[in-house]
Amino acid sequence: MNKVGLFVHSRWSAASRLAAQVTSFLDGRVDEVWQVSDWDDRAVGEHMPGTDLLICLGGDGTVLHAARAIIPHPVPVLGVNMGRLGFLAEVRPAELIERLPEVLAGRCRVEERAMLQAQVPSWGVTYQALNDVVVGRANVSRPVYVDVSIDGSRLAVLRCDALIIASATGSTAYSLSAGGPILHPESRDMVLTPVAPHLSSARPLVLGPGTTIDLRVNADKEATVAVDGQIDRALASGESVSVCRSPHVARFIRFSEPQDYYAMLAERLDWLRVVRSSDHPELFELNGIQTPK
Repeated sequence: MNKVGLFVHSRWSAASRLAAQVTSFLDGRVDEVWQVSDWDDRAVGEHMPGTDLLICLGGDGTVLHAARAIIPHPVPVLGVNMGRLGFLAEVRPAELIERLPEVLAGRCRVEERAMLQAQVPSWGVTYQALNDVVVGRANVSRPVYVDVSIDGSRLAVLRCDALIIASATGSTAYSLSAGGPILHPESRDMVLTPVAPHLSSARPLVLGPGTTIDLRVNADKEATVAVDGQIDRALASGESVSVCRSPHVARFIRFSEPQDYYAMLAERLDWLRVVRSSDHPELFELNGIQTPK
């Protein structure tokens, strides 16, 4: 490994301090270390050629931004959880330095995550997303009307607060909060999840990796389109967004085995809390938790 980049949250002093420690550790172990702020996309693009590893110091939002910023360079990303949930991160700050030798020696695996591609024809603009693309209401007091087509076939006109198109990665984000299903992180499928739909028959849909979803804003209600919750622009009535699987992928450094994802999911979502507070000792045993004496 010759060249390592540090993608650092610009407003967290703890991230900057950790970046200094990482730089010191890597000195003499790799040929080059570069560091940029998490919002300096131009600098990222200049440094990426020849980079072997990108270390993200921040929260999940920092990793989301990094995944888009490094396109088209399929460089593995090591996320360091300095935020809250840390769904995309692999290590905590306290263990980063001790895990780096494993990465440098190749004693880890690389997990690929599918991304989304969104096009707004009237703008001539294409966006890449790791989590989701959301078309939602611009006015908090009024729902948005969205005409939904799947692979050219008209599906529905939905009156709702928003429509979420999520990747497998994004299935544990906004889509999950709106009642969408959780996909395995290495799935190439997508999820279409309505938020507070007026018709109770509207349900989340799991769509195949080759699907194209077209969302057109209907009636005279202005809407917005958001990409990974970080890019937000207004959509006028009649404008549409076309979403499909991206030709690009995000690649993440992992130390755990794929099956460990479910243990991580239970921990992040705190699904075992009910078990821990249960009066049934056999449930403790089934989940591998020792019953207090």
